Amino acid sequence: MKGKLKVGIFSFTCDEGCSMVFLEILNQKFFEWNDLIEFKHFRLIQSKSEIKNLDVAFVEGAISTKEELKKIKVIRKNSKKLVLLGSCAISGSPSNLRNFFDEKKKEEIKEIIKKFGHMKKVLAVKEVVKADEEVPGCPMQEEKFVEIVEKFLKEFGVKNASRF
Repeated sequence: MKGKLKVGIFSFTCDEGCSMVFLEILNQKFFEWNDLIEFKHFRLIQSKSEIKNLDVAFVEGAISTKEELKKIKVIRKNSKKLVLLGSCAISGSPSNLRNFFDEKKKEEIKEIIKKFGHMKKVLAVKEVVKADEEVPGCPMQEEKFVEIVEKFLKEFGVKNASRF
């Protein structure tokens, strides 16, 4: 039996709606999950963070900068499982809408894209790294997220997780 599930929650280019939904889920599941999950990285609830030896990385948002591109590869390398949260991570949309602009509009925003260090094309996370699970929706579907968390609690042999 293992002590706690080591989890990271990561946000890329998006509105962080999935992270907000997760905070709402914690309102309901806090006492059930508190002794079972250790957050190694979650910017919305803690200042310290670590991207190593993660059991599960939950990722929301699309990849729009070279910095994000490097970071998602580090996350994948340091996670046993990677779960995509929401439409941006799964399909890139709606964060990738500029990919579909006509040439005139792309030319208009070219300098802005360059100024902020964005890549020419916004990518879905699964275009860059392998994902093990997906939680669809915008924001993500709460029930599916809870199902996946509880599945991994059992799969990773977390002590006292057998009740799920």
